[in-house]
This record gives sequence, C-alpha cells and structure tokens, in this order.
Amino acid sequence: MNTASRLFRAWFTPAPDSEALTNIRRGKSPWVDAVHLLWSAWVFITPAFGEHYSWGWVTLTLVSYPLFLLLYAKVFLVSRRTSKYYALALAALGLLLLPWYSSAVSYFIYGCVLLRDCRVSLRRYLLQLSLLNGCFLVVAASVGYPWQVLVMMPFMTFVIGTIITVERVNEEKDAALKLSHDEVRRLAATAERERIGRDLHDLLGHTLSLITLKLELSRKLFDRDTEAARREVEEAEKVARHALAEVRSAVTGIRATDLAAELASVRLLLESSSVHLDYRLPTLSLPVEIERGLSLIMREAATNIARHAEASQASMSVDVDNGRVQLQVTDNGRGGVSEDGNGLVGMRERVRALGGTLTIESPRGQGTTLQVQLPLPEMRSLNVSMNSRPENFPISPADDARSIA
Repeated sequence: MNTASRLFRAWFTPAPDSEALTNIRRGKSPWVDAVHLLWSAWVFITPAFGEHYSWGWVTLTLVSYPLFLLLYAKVFLVSRRTSKYYALALAALGLLLLPWYSSAVSYFIYGCVLLRDCRVSLRRYLLQLSLLNGCFLVVAASVGYPWQVLVMMPFMTFVIGTIITVERVNEEKDAALKLSHDEVRRLAATAERERIGRDLHDLLGHTLSLITLKLELSRKLFDRDTEAARREVEEAEKVARHALAEVRSAVTGIRATDLAAELASVRLLLESSSVHLDYRLPTLSLPVEIERGLSLIMREAATNIARHAEASQASMSVDVDNGRVQLQVTDNGRGGVSEDGNGLVGMRERVRALGGTLTIESPRGQGTTLQVQLPLPEMRSLNVSMNSRPENFPISPADDARSIA
C-alpha cells in the first residue's frame, strides 16, 4: 500500500516546468485549468442529437472517460517537452473510438486544443492540426458521419486553437510586462539608495571630518590656550548644528511622498479595477506636510473606490486658491455612504491634524464626492526659523535627537 501511494504521488506530482507548477508560481490555483473540463459535458450530451443511449455507449463511456481525464491531467502535470505526446494520445483516443462512439468527437477536440497548450510553435501547431483533421475526415467519412460534422469539426478545432493561441500570447506578454515592471522598480530602488548614499556622503563626509579636526585641535590647545580651545569647540558646535539642520531637511525629503508618484500608483490601482481616472494637479509645489497628507488621502480614497464603489469613472483634482488647498475626489459608483468606515475615519483624523475639513456627498445610486480643504500653513516662517536657530540659542541633546527622528 505504501508503494502504491508513492507511485500515485510520483505519477501526479507536477514537473518543474509543467503548466500546473507555472500557474502556482504566478499565484494561480493549480486547478485553474480544470474549468475547461466543463466542456466535457458534451461527451454525455452528444448521443441525444443522433444515436440513442445504449449499454454499449455506457460501457465505452465508463472505460474511456477516466482515461480521458488522466490524459487531460497529464498534459498539465508533465514537462512541457513531453506534454504534447499526451495531447496527441487524447486526439488518437478520439479517432480510435470514432467508428463506434460518437462522443469520441469531444476527445478529439480536446486533443487538438491541448496540443496548442503544449507551447509548440504556431507553424508546427497548424501543421499538426491540419494532419489530425485530415485523419478525422478520413475516419469520419468512411464510417458515414453526416457532412455537417465533417465541416464543423475542422472549423471548431481551428477556431478554438486560435483563441487559445491568442490567450497564450497575451499571458506571455503579461508575464514579460510584469517582469519589466519588477525590473523598473528594482532599478528605481537601487538608484534611490545610491542617491541617498551620495547625498549623505556629500552632506556628512566633509562636515564630520571638519568636526573631528576641530575637536582634535581643541584637545591639543586645552592645556596651553583654553580660550582658543573653547573657540574651536564652539566652532565644532556650530558645524554640528548646521549639519543637524541639513540632515533633518534631507530626512524630511526622503520621507515625503510626491503627489505625482502617488497619483501614478492610484491610476494603476483604479485601471486594474476597470475604473477610468481623470486628474488635475497644481503647478506649484506644496509644503511637505500638506503634500504627504494629500497623498495618503488620495491613496485611501482610491482604495475605497476600487473595493466598494462599483464605479467605472473617477476624477481627482488638487487646486490652490486664497491660501487653501482643495482636494476633490468623485466617482460614478453606487454611492450611499452613510457612515464612516475605518478608511474614512483615518482620513478625517489626518485632515483634522492638518487643520482642515472633509465633507462627503454620497446620494444612493449617484456616486460619491469627497472634498478636502486644508489651510496653507501660515507659520512656515516659524518652522524655518526653528530649523536654523541662532548660534547662541541653546539646544539640548534631547532636542537634537527628536529633530532627527
């Protein structure tokens, strides 16, 4: 029993380059191709259009249908180099049973279609399909099948084979596009890391070297000239404070989320959900805290549209007027938003923290309009002055640590 179990597992274990394992790597279910077995219902329906059901038909069905399922499964489980042989065996099964078993036509069609699924070249596939259909015409004509079947079967195999070919080409293009997107993201991340490394090196390399030299000099002057040593320490403190302000500015820039970059991500999200997006952004730059807040609100609003709105169109616009920034997000979805979920609660809290207001209009069946108004910070000059304090303004180590964090 143990040996039989091992043989069974070995027989149905997907090969490394099989279609089933490829689907698993792409995040699909290994059973995704089993849906095409629904067409095998024609095996049981075909006798109703011509010959009557008989015990002979029942016997051939009990023998051939399990064999058909086995060959079908093996096409997707074995290596692509050998899967074509199982597809050919399936077509041969149909041809062999054709004189006595009209349902064998379905087996033949499956064999012809799955032959394209084995990733042979299109030219070779068309040649093999022509040869198989030639054999079918010879056998069917000699047995006495009606002329309608002789015309319909080649037509069906070529049409279905063409559809499968188009699907495979699209899958290959989608896979190539995904790889290119992953490569672009990887290169962008690498370039960003290199940029940050260069900026930090340019920012801190010279500054830290200068601080080190001044502290070494102050240590040497400490016993001989305490006043000069004190001046060197003060100079080192000034340089350190200046470096601290530059580091704080650089970290803020790294953490900030660009509106244009976020909009690109939003477009991809909505288009993947079949939602067309119109957008408008301001030409002038916004304060970092405003831009970051709007980016997060846009992201949450787009997520809500994609998941819940059932919309086909959406629009996002950011306008600046009279010292206020306004973000408006609309969609033509089902509307009817009567209470705040987690996403809207988070957006309201974020808007409130920036001193703004958020309003929602969502009549049922007429879409949703979300409007956010934020004041442009009037105290930015205070923030700038605090980022560049006078040299004699005392800063505690705790303040420095908080400013970097």
